[in-house]
Amino acid sequence: MGRQFWPMDPRPDEVFIDDIAHALSMLCRFGGHCLRFYSVAEHCVLMSRAAPPPFKMWALLHDATEAYLVDVPRPLKPFLLGYGDAEDKIMRAISFRFNLHLGMPEIVKQLDRAILMDERLQNMTGTSFAWSTDDEPLGVQLQFWSPERARAEFLSTFEQLGGRP
Repeated sequence: MGRQFWPMDPRPDEVFIDDIAHALSMLCRFGGHCLRFYSVAEHCVLMSRAAPPPFKMWALLHDATEAYLVDVPRPLKPFLLGYGDAEDKIMRAISFRFNLHLGMPEIVKQLDRAILMDERLQNMTGTSFAWSTDDEPLGVQLQFWSPERARAEFLSTFEQLGGRP
């Protein structure tokens, strides 16, 4: 934690799982615009638990770039020039570091859209309009872990999946 990292020139040997777990556990989903603190780390752990076995590690690390770039809400991302390129560079370094094949699997993208509905129903005020990502909920129950618990759960899940720091 607290190590130097160059987001525009990321190197796999400078990516550490404890840095990712710490940052994601402190980062609130939706830019903090939700009813209760709910970390990106918890989001990733819940997705990993719901993913089929071959995709659990990808689900756990699918938002790992946000440890270095922050969680930008979806409606804003297309307007941030260069953000996608930075995200892609960092994800390549993360993928290489933790032996993930390049390119996020479609099933992980589907799980991400589905859990968004659980998050919306459980941690946002109701709205009368549809989101552009509306889908069937994944069916998970948000736990609203503290940052300390979210970090521990993230690291424990990583180790259970055979990840090596």
